[in-house]
Amino acid sequence: MLKKYLLVLVAAGAILMVAPFAAAQDSQSNDQPANGGRHHGPPDPARRTADLTKQLNLTSDQQGKVLSALQSERSQMESLHQDSSLSQPDRRAKMVDIRKATDSQIRELLDSNQQKKWDEMQAKREQWMQNRRGGPPDAGSSQQPPQ
Repeated sequence: MLKKYLLVLVAAGAILMVAPFAAAQDSQSNDQPANGGRHHGPPDPARRTADLTKQLNLTSDQQGKVLSALQSERSQMESLHQDSSLSQPDRRAKMVDIRKATDSQIRELLDSNQQKKWDEMQAKREQWMQNRRGGPPDAGSSQQPPQ
């Protein structure tokens, strides 16, 4: 009987020692993705709008329109992912078209100063894509960088 109590006591002590480490691990996983900060799948339209608001100093009117455009983009992308009738290259080409249309729609909402900044951001994104692909701008233009 004493051995049973001793075993329970040791087990409880082990749990108490490990619990803070498990909680710390859990809170870290909630703060950032497990894959080193990169996300997979479509970014959240609200988060992208907030990021663009900071980068471009969007007005509240612009924020609403940008959010709407990004939500529409996400919806179209999700529908496209579910469409099994398309080949992978066709699906990627349509994704690029959707992204370009959204980018164009957002650019039209911006004033001239914001458009300059937007164009710089797009150029950096394209440069990032070139570096990621390791080739010329046209090679594999279907991949999407983080925004």
